[in-house]
Amino acid sequence: MEKEAVKMDQFHKNENLLQNKKGMPRNQEIIFLITVTLFWFAQYIYIPYQTMFLTAQGVTGSFIGVIVGAYGISQLILRFPLGLMADLAGRHKYFIVIGGLASGAASLFRVLLPGGLGFLIANLLSGLASSMWISFMVFYTNGFSVKEQQKATSRIIFFNNLGMLLGFITSTLLYDKAGMKTICSLSLAGGFLAFLFGLTLKETPERREKIPVKELIKACGGTRIWIFALAALIQQGIQLSTTMSFTTQILKDLGASAALVGLASIVYMICAVGFAGFASSRLCAKRGPRFWIPAVFIITAIYCLLVPTVNSIGIIFMLQILPGMSTGILFSYTASEAMKEVPKEKKSTAMGFFQAVYAVGMTLFPVITGNVVAKYSMQAGYFVLAGIAFTGSIFVYIFYKVKDKV
Repeated sequence: MEKEAVKMDQFHKNENLLQNKKGMPRNQEIIFLITVTLFWFAQYIYIPYQTMFLTAQGVTGSFIGVIVGAYGISQLILRFPLGLMADLAGRHKYFIVIGGLASGAASLFRVLLPGGLGFLIANLLSGLASSMWISFMVFYTNGFSVKEQQKATSRIIFFNNLGMLLGFITSTLLYDKAGMKTICSLSLAGGFLAFLFGLTLKETPERREKIPVKELIKACGGTRIWIFALAALIQQGIQLSTTMSFTTQILKDLGASAALVGLASIVYMICAVGFAGFASSRLCAKRGPRFWIPAVFIITAIYCLLVPTVNSIGIIFMLQILPGMSTGILFSYTASEAMKEVPKEKKSTAMGFFQAVYAVGMTLFPVITGNVVAKYSMQAGYFVLAGIAFTGSIFVYIFYKVKDKV
């Protein structure tokens, strides 16, 4: 009996080892992570100057909110059905390729129609491209065991943030000298390169029984996925409304040059990349999501309270560390926690649902913030977001407390 137990234990160890190593070959992983980096470079290179550029073009604050929110609208509509389609097809490469192509096409509109309408259409297309992020995530994390999911998620988000960082650095160096048209041309090139690299990825279709659509949809009904999807909704909505939008306008109003505005975004992205790496470390794992998610929500709320009140470019630069922590840690943990109990064969559907829910925040928060700013003040808009962040912290804290008692 003891020998049998030892054999079974060794079998499970070997099974786990194989599960850890069954991912894509190293050269394919490198190509994939380059594709991820190029994709997010294309998606975000213009972001630090979008609000400032549109304001200079005479676009109103409320319409800028609509333009920024349009990025989330197409994601809200498309992410869940695309996740369902990916699970039914059992393939992700084609979705990755379409994502790269759409990200480049979006910036073609920004080049040809450099105004409110052009950016509105482009942001809808960029939202379509980001809807394919489901397949990027599932394609990569499927190669890892359950225990390795948090590390895999943090790793792909690291390269996600790296692409954004490279975009921000590039736009900061070039905006004053070359203008928005050149920056959007580079976005077009980045998206096209992501498309080409995506074509070289190899994927073997999974052999499995066809799962009824009703069964796939059931993966979206759990309490856990709802809780963390709503937490991600708050995090993404606040990030898009502040760091990616109105914080740049606050800096401009305080007298910051275009180079300083871009540098502030670079500080944020460096911190996001660093904290995404930290999120996959053992040190971060010691406290785990039950500590980090509520704690970082509180930190996000503090950021929203301070940015519109400090009236100092230097202090706002230092405060950019806080949303970097939110993107690097909070987003990584909400994604991995949401997927924790989802079977592999239903993962794309669940990921599509998760991303569709947080797309609601990406759509509504910038619009709400833009309207509050237009009607009252920038400070009022940020204070509303601070209240929502505090609510998110309490929300997740209660979930873990209740879970412990069950």
